[in-house]
Amino acid sequence: MSKLDELIQQLCPDGVEYKTLDQISENLDNERKAVTAGSRCIGEYPYYGASGIVDYVESYIFDGDFLLISEDGANLIARNTPIAFSIKGKNWVNNHAHILKFDSLTTQKFVEYYLEALDLTAFISGAAQPKLNQKNLNKIPIPVPPLPIQNEIVRILDNFTELTAELTAELTARKKQYEHYSNELLSFSNVQYYALEDLCDIVDYRGKTPKKVEAGVFLVTAKNIRKGYIDYEKSKEYIGLEDYDDVMHRGYPQKGDVLITTEAPCGNVAQIDKEDIALAQRVIKYRPKSASLNSTFLKYILLGNEFQKKLLVTATGGTVKGIKGSKLHKLTIPVPPIEDQERIVSILDRFEFLCNDITNGLPAEIEARRKQYEYYRDKLLTFKELGT
Repeated sequence: MSKLDELIQQLCPDGVEYKTLDQISENLDNERKAVTAGSRCIGEYPYYGASGIVDYVESYIFDGDFLLISEDGANLIARNTPIAFSIKGKNWVNNHAHILKFDSLTTQKFVEYYLEALDLTAFISGAAQPKLNQKNLNKIPIPVPPLPIQNEIVRILDNFTELTAELTAELTARKKQYEHYSNELLSFSNVQYYALEDLCDIVDYRGKTPKKVEAGVFLVTAKNIRKGYIDYEKSKEYIGLEDYDDVMHRGYPQKGDVLITTEAPCGNVAQIDKEDIALAQRVIKYRPKSASLNSTFLKYILLGNEFQKKLLVTATGGTVKGIKGSKLHKLTIPVPPIEDQERIVSILDRFEFLCNDITNGLPAEIEARRKQYEYYRDKLLTFKELGT
């Protein structure tokens, strides 16, 4: 039996009392104030909104430990940013976040975890601009186990979040290291430059949108092509097997082919890692014409700062940048000896695996920890209600 099980058996074997949020906290919403854009001059005090820190200001309203809860209904449903988050010290909170004060910091943290696990859809009102208003916020029922149980649950969940934070920090450091070595390894002097159209066989998949189906051949769109890899989870679209030859009539994809997006977004690059896929509009495929150009080296060159700057200068458009294939194909890249290409690839492959591999790299480990955290969070924060 775990320590938590022992505490529950000892302190609340028959269940836990539930109280509404306004019964266990003091709501300070009426003290909130907005700050006009012109007044948000650089200062030392954080200015919080529904999604976290909005800006810094020169003065503060609140000083202490508080729990902020987003009032943005769309965010509460989509969970794009934290629903609830603790803050400490001097700060200013605007009228897009509820601010609660608790007698116990343990209870505050416990409630923060509980709200993150709770489906708040039933408490959101309004059609055009859905919100969690103060009236509905006050009605949210919260289990209130004895403080020793809250302490133990918070300790367990804190350990999960700290581990995830450590992995995320390591991933950030590795990405910076990757960027440093990439810039260094992909900078050349006394190396001949050639146009892409002279080095590669090219297929531009522009044309009419293919008919989509529920299941079939996976369609790789511009949304799937990330910075160096194909994300098969980002968007899942399919075409029928009977339409495959027609959609791919310009050229079939092969492992190793390099893809680049021409718009929305412009300049994302990936390498094909399996052949049973179809390619959509706004995607161009490059395949080296000879063994003098390593296809993986080509991927890294297209991702590199030098080429991306050339691409940005050549692209057109305001908010949404795009580039015509005819201009893209004329952009030049350096082609060092094949031995140098292979050496560079071997180094950058190790970094890319660690930073981007969603099966075995750090992103995979972070995702596994996140799922493990969510499983235990939901399990730990489920209580039998006293008297039921």
